Amino acid sequence: MIENRLANETSPYLLQHATNPVAWQPWDAEALALAAAEDKPLLISIGYAACHWCHVMAHESFEDPHVAELVNRSFIPIKIDREERPDLDALYMSATQAATGHGGWPMTVFATPDGRPFFAGTYSPPTDRGGQPGFPRVLLALEDAWATQRASVENQADELAQAVAKEARFVDALSPEAPLGDLDLDAVLDALAHELAQRFDEHDGGFGGAPKFPRPSYIEALLVHHRRTGSLDSLTMATSTLDAMAAGGIYDHLAGGFARYSVDARWRVPHFEKMLTDQVLLARAYLHAAVATGRADYVQVVTETLDWMLSDLATKSGGLASSIDADADGVEGSHAVFTPAEVTAALDGVAGVLSADDAMAFYSVTPEGTFEHGASVLARSRGDALLRSPEEEATRRALLAARGHRPQPTVDDKVLVEWNAMAASVLAEAALVLGNERWGQAAARIIDELDVKFRSEEGRLMRAGRAGSIAHLAMLGDHAWLIEAMTRLFEVDGDDRWLDRATDTAAAMLDLFFDGPLPTSTAPEQGGGFFTTGEDADSLLVRAKDLFDGALPSATSVAATALVRLGTLRGDHDLIAVADRTISRASKIIADHPSAVPDLVLAFGWLRAGVEVAVPGEPGPLLDAVRGVFAPFTLVVHGQGPGCALLADRVVGLAYVCRHGVCELPVADPGSVVAQLDHALEP
Repeated sequence: MIENRLANETSPYLLQHATNPVAWQPWDAEALALAAAEDKPLLISIGYAACHWCHVMAHESFEDPHVAELVNRSFIPIKIDREERPDLDALYMSATQAATGHGGWPMTVFATPDGRPFFAGTYSPPTDRGGQPGFPRVLLALEDAWATQRASVENQADELAQAVAKEARFVDALSPEAPLGDLDLDAVLDALAHELAQRFDEHDGGFGGAPKFPRPSYIEALLVHHRRTGSLDSLTMATSTLDAMAAGGIYDHLAGGFARYSVDARWRVPHFEKMLTDQVLLARAYLHAAVATGRADYVQVVTETLDWMLSDLATKSGGLASSIDADADGVEGSHAVFTPAEVTAALDGVAGVLSADDAMAFYSVTPEGTFEHGASVLARSRGDALLRSPEEEATRRALLAARGHRPQPTVDDKVLVEWNAMAASVLAEAALVLGNERWGQAAARIIDELDVKFRSEEGRLMRAGRAGSIAHLAMLGDHAWLIEAMTRLFEVDGDDRWLDRATDTAAAMLDLFFDGPLPTSTAPEQGGGFFTTGEDADSLLVRAKDLFDGALPSATSVAATALVRLGTLRGDHDLIAVADRTISRASKIIADHPSAVPDLVLAFGWLRAGVEVAVPGEPGPLLDAVRGVFAPFTLVVHGQGPGCALLADRVVGLAYVCRHGVCELPVADPGSVVAQLDHALEP
């Protein structure tokens, strides 16, 4: 009789299931060997700690002794944290979508002992409900199929495995029809803006209907398109979406930060979980919009979001936690919503605040409520000013204090290298643009933490950590975001140590993840792009290549961007050749379906429209002037370190604006450098 083996795992999600009567195993060689030895299929359950329906299915089924008996007698049950193992999540999500036409979490996949999926789905109720079979019925049917219809099961497994492999290596089926030099960046941006316009919700902002997810990469691309073409339509799509989210219930008007998505099309009622990655990518989008438009309310959103992230996601062991649950004390959103009586009680006797009636009008709290049980999600009326008066600010603080006395949602306090490096990158950029030294210092601490503590005894970068323990080999995204963050930190302080460490990380990334011989500036057409897992990783169904952008930028797009930035800073044309080759492999998708790869489009922008501004010496008015310009695809460096090619042989007191190494005459006054930069940014 096998036993539950999750007690020693690092993932809070896995630890939540460590006392289940289901004999959960982690994904490892021992579990797979056991399945092979006993000739039992795998029951693979994939989710994450902040997943509401994962909790529901765990309570309804995995804590049930009868269900556990059915599982344990005929299957080897494996529990996977999708955030720790995005490689496994992507493969089995592909199978789930192929089998059912949709996906989500919890994901429940049944597979042969060698991992080939033959049946997949998402949440299953404990009993037959709404035409959906209960989980026990599913277990019994698949137990019988494995015993009596084995050939059919094996055939289904082969077909699904082939479909997964085809999607995971889709990029290998593509071959550039023309060199990247023939692909016009602005034509691609035009096509991307046109595709987004077809999906744009003109009334409520965003792209598509309910449930409505933020897509920061779309907003970034639209801002770039506006900058390069002057398109007011693109600017309107970007700012309308940002305005709607910042006013809606998806934004936490008391503490700052964003919920994962809105369950309705108007951004009013959120799914209350908060993910680190959403804070980071949305803060970056609002930051760029703030610079592009000069709007102070966008700066407020950036500030509140990053400050909330650094406060509420800080972990005792260093780094930032992955997420905060949607549920508090078992009730979704109970920590965040207010009834009229709760607003009145929170403000009673507090000096300098709005009246209860005015506060309820300000935050859209109504007697009938906008959520469950007569409670309201706090939101602002569309078009109202987001910047607060002193009385409104005092009201916010009073309501937040009252909220703090309620049961709070749990925190998934595992630290992921990829997500933390992403956070450090944006913190560093925001520190530069908004002059917040504290954010730059926080970014440096995070990267020092990751680059030093998240190493195996052999020096291999690891992906996840918690309470001093690290686990799982780092993947392409972990390395790529580290490089990106280190180059951002070099822009902050001009310290060569960031370039040295970025160079070492890039060397490891190329060694572990690149497919085939490395392209060079003299032999650019070799190699097949990046795998998402290292050559030292366990063998899976297929070694995938991450191409399409989703809630997060694909690891491929981040790697390409990071290599262009580092190669430019170092004067290393071979690094840029790797990025060129990686992007060129997907040039047909970029040209024909740019909205599927918006971050790869932006990586292409770094490759083709990059601008460099060098201001040797200490920061001063020249640097301040440049940092106030919305300048996509621009590296801005200062200092006198010998490691940066852009600073070599430069004169302190002058600014140098260049495109691909071809520079304007150096200038000494802020107005001139801004004029040169504006000219360099023209298509």
